[in-house]
Amino acid sequence: MKNRNSRIQRYRFHKKALSLLLAGVMGVVCVSPALASTIKKAENKRQEAQQNLNEVNREIDDIHAVQNSLQAQMNAYDNELMALLTDMDILKADMEAQEVKISEAESSLKAAQKDEADQYEAMKLRIQYMYENGNQSFIDALVGADSFTDFLNRVEYVNEVYEYDRSLLQQYQDTVTQVEQLKAELENGLEEMEELKLSYEEQQSSLESMIAKKSAELDGFSAKLAKAQALASQYAKTVREQNQIIERERARQEEERRKAEEKKRKEEEAKKKKQTTASSESAASEATGTTGSSQKPSGTTGTNGTTGTTTPPTSSSASGTSGLTDSGLDPSYSSGVSGSAVVAYAEQFLGVPYVYGGNSLTSGTDCSYYVMAVFGHFGISLPRSSSAMQSCGKAVSYENAKPGDIVCYPGHVAIYIGGGRIIHASTPKTGVCYGTATYRTISTIRRVL
Repeated sequence: MKNRNSRIQRYRFHKKALSLLLAGVMGVVCVSPALASTIKKAENKRQEAQQNLNEVNREIDDIHAVQNSLQAQMNAYDNELMALLTDMDILKADMEAQEVKISEAESSLKAAQKDEADQYEAMKLRIQYMYENGNQSFIDALVGADSFTDFLNRVEYVNEVYEYDRSLLQQYQDTVTQVEQLKAELENGLEEMEELKLSYEEQQSSLESMIAKKSAELDGFSAKLAKAQALASQYAKTVREQNQIIERERARQEEERRKAEEKKRKEEEAKKKKQTTASSESAASEATGTTGSSQKPSGTTGTNGTTGTTTPPTSSSASGTSGLTDSGLDPSYSSGVSGSAVVAYAEQFLGVPYVYGGNSLTSGTDCSYYVMAVFGHFGISLPRSSSAMQSCGKAVSYENAKPGDIVCYPGHVAIYIGGGRIIHASTPKTGVCYGTATYRTISTIRRVL
């Protein structure tokens, strides 16, 4: 009878211990889904914010491209306008010089016309004199001559005077004609310059109008850019906040798991202690109910019940499958390219200037072209924009980042070189330089090697 009571007591004890154990397990099971649900919601919000951020960054890249195009057009128009204004200044100087030449030609023409008139009057007087005294002069020359030779000389002299007058008059007339032609040519040239000046002024007005139009368009895109950047800032903030929520909830989950295991351990210790106490009480009770003669072999308990062993369940912390805070993301290499080789090549361009939209590893580059060109050297094709690079290759946890991985930030990319350091085309002030990987919020780390 006493043995039967002892077995009943042990059965009740085991049932109670099992109930406590099940209650503890159910507590852990109830807590974990709640925490997992909170993490899942945060991951969904982070993923949505990251997608929106990527879209806005692409929009920002597009706006920058349009702005660069508009700025290039404005620069071309500015250069054209500057060249036109230079030509207009030269034309103005030429017109002033032309007017001076015309004024000089007018003065020369007046002088030549006066010389022509004076010579003509003098010639008329000599012709009149010779006409009025023509026969008499010839007779005087004949009578007054000492010899026939003298006579011929006198006649020849009269003819020479006449020919001289005619020649001199012809020269004056030719001079007048030449000066008149020169003046006409100068005036025609001035008229052409004035027409050219009008054409220049029309071109100037057109260029200034185009520059004003492009400037207005650029202002419009500047407003769009400011709006897009504000949205990007909000989405980036959301990503950071959700990362913090995920980290806190995972820490909280780990703490709950630890507490549950601690509670389970204490319950098992209490169970073992009660089992030991119950066994001792049962043994004492059986010893009290014997007849005083020992009929059983030494060391036997006299009980025919068995006690099972319970293996405490193992627990493991949940780990996500995506995201920067997930642990264990360490994909293998598949390209055959060494990460150290990528870093060594990237370091050759330290100090190269940062130029937004720049496409040269020597004269100027931006962050995305720098990363694209470095990996392109090893035959690895990457997209041109930093936002598109966030989807390349495979995700890597920060603690597993290795040299040659791509560290992506909102609107920026860099190459991981190990030891928590990066190399990137940073800013116009620093150009290509080293930096700390965690100097700003990391969106994701990608492995493309």
